[in-house]
Amino acid sequence: PKHEVIDNTLNPDFVRKFILDYFFEEKQNLRFDVYDVDSKSPDLAKHDFLGQVHCTLGEIVGSPASRLEKSLGGIPGRKCGTIILSAEELGNCRDCATMQFCANKLDKKDFFGKSDPFMVFYRSNEDGTFTICHKTEVMKNTLNPVWQAFSIPVRALCNGDYERTIKVEIYDWDRDGSHDFIGEFTTSYKELCRGQGQSNVYEVRGENDRYPAWTFLFLPQVSLLSFSVESEHTFLDYIKGGNGSNDSLTLSFPVWEGNPSQSTSLHYMNPYQMNAYAMALKAVGEIIQDYDSDKMFPALGFGAKLPPDGRVSHEFPLNGNTENPYCNGMEGILEAYHQSLKTVQLYGPTNFSPVVNHVARYAAAMQDGSQYFVLLIITDGVISDMAQTKEAIVNAAKLPMSIIIVGVGQAEFDAMVELDGDDIRISSRGKMAERDIVQFVPFRDYMDRTGNHVLSMARLAKDVLAEIPDQLISYMKSRGIKPNPVPAAYATGTQPPTNPV
Repeated sequence: PKHEVIDNTLNPDFVRKFILDYFFEEKQNLRFDVYDVDSKSPDLAKHDFLGQVHCTLGEIVGSPASRLEKSLGGIPGRKCGTIILSAEELGNCRDCATMQFCANKLDKKDFFGKSDPFMVFYRSNEDGTFTICHKTEVMKNTLNPVWQAFSIPVRALCNGDYERTIKVEIYDWDRDGSHDFIGEFTTSYKELCRGQGQSNVYEVRGENDRYPAWTFLFLPQVSLLSFSVESEHTFLDYIKGGNGSNDSLTLSFPVWEGNPSQSTSLHYMNPYQMNAYAMALKAVGEIIQDYDSDKMFPALGFGAKLPPDGRVSHEFPLNGNTENPYCNGMEGILEAYHQSLKTVQLYGPTNFSPVVNHVARYAAAMQDGSQYFVLLIITDGVISDMAQTKEAIVNAAKLPMSIIIVGVGQAEFDAMVELDGDDIRISSRGKMAERDIVQFVPFRDYMDRTGNHVLSMARLAKDVLAEIPDQLISYMKSRGIKPNPVPAAYATGTQPPTNPV
């Protein structure tokens, strides 16, 4: 979009605002061009070009006070001045709804026993499709479940359109993942706001149900037990106040993937394109790095024999520097990854718990909310220390950290699905994880059929990162941590650029 024109000044302060949809999980590229207007012509070629800057929306909101200062470029051999970009979140994004549902007379789907029902909520999109926005917990062995109350941002439920359709599906949980469809109903945020009452008692209809109206009393029903709304701190409040994220990026090197110089290996170093490990790393890391102030990331490998003595390690720095495992940005990590493949020998078994505990030690020292850690694990799915890893995750759920697991290759990922804990919250020694902090996806589900790797990476990042903002907020909220105040230097928004246009 075109901005307004400021007459006769070298330090313009533009007033017009642009409203953009912000998605943490997407790389939203922006470009700003600055021109000296010489006439009323709409043709930009008729005006003098003063400079250009590229950035992402994540860079802007991830900067202190959501205020990014960058040097303009685009004219070789000339300093073009500086541009300041500020972002401000709209107030209607802050509402959070808390609600509780129960059901009765649900259809019995299990041959032995009753059903194990759970609900899945979807918001409708402009194009008529639906996007999942919440899953309840599974209620075991009952046809009359009372689910726990849950909270969800209103924007996630209806994207600010109070009359937009909300679809709710009910399933009978099965251990093998083939959950049986029980039925569905539709509602809206406007309807839910009415609270408990007859208007929020819904018939649950199956795929082929065509019941006449007089059978209403005999159909399965879902009832809204309670509903409330409150305005609360958002993800961007915490980012703006400097409650930023630190990141650890971790790769597994299982022995059975073969030599990286052979095309059958998942680590195969093709001179013309990135392998699945590198693509997953770049897809997720490029977005997360916008929220890390110094762009320095500790990158670890596990499942390899290290030179010179061949000792097996499940927690070694990819850059080979034990004293300083930090790499500079995504390029630094990818370079360290490729170098490590030339120096280490892939070796099993594959243990996850050492790297989970490694990041947890850092997170345990930052429980005041000043930093939030995201651990990215890229693996072929084989795990040799399941019990220890589950215990490590349960302990980590109390800390300011999240874990993303990306599965590469064609193996079965049953163990990774269990660690994800979407259907059944992960537990260890009878102790359940305080929060759901693990998100797992198999990369193969996101590979573009036409071979477009950029599209594949964007799809992957969108899904694995979608839960991070809510996981960060859930930690802060559980500890009663409020966002830090905006740094004084930025509070008024009037600080001049160091090198103005």
